[in-house]
Amino acid sequence: MAKLVFGMNQSLDGYVDYTAFGPSPTLFQHYIEQAREQVGSIYGPRLYELMAYWDEDRPEWDAPRHDFARAWRKQHKWVVSHSAKPVGPNATMISADVEATIRQIKHERQGEIQVGGPRLAHSLTELGLIDEYRLYVHPVVLGAGEPLFAGPQPRLRLQASERMDEDVIRLTYVSA
Repeated sequence: MAKLVFGMNQSLDGYVDYTAFGPSPTLFQHYIEQAREQVGSIYGPRLYELMAYWDEDRPEWDAPRHDFARAWRKQHKWVVSHSAKPVGPNATMISADVEATIRQIKHERQGEIQVGGPRLAHSLTELGLIDEYRLYVHPVVLGAGEPLFAGPQPRLRLQASERMDEDVIRLTYVSA
């Protein structure tokens, strides 16, 4: 059975902003290795649109970006959305009976499936579908924006902490 993992970069004050800060080279290498090991990713429509950037090679990319793109393209993507927008290669739209569909995906797959986006993570947390939370805490204070946990906070138990580079700590939690 697959394990659903919600992993997200966040500020010290608990916000997510894809444009305010990014990973160091060390942390980006970690994400490349993680993408290679994952069997897939589940996204909401907004984050999927941002991640679709990796579907086509760009001339300005360095070797690590090409490595990440190759790893990302190999894994299957599921997009939870009620819109009729088409999805890209190696992706499937989930628009009806999200809970049953994701439970089926978990049952049929082995390995880790990344859950991307705080809104989607909130919905899947309420359904009891997320198995692990990996919070990458960056030394940035945003003061506003999209909160990492939208709505009621899930009850969590700290499983591990790890320094990822000189500034970022990963906190790993499971449901309490």
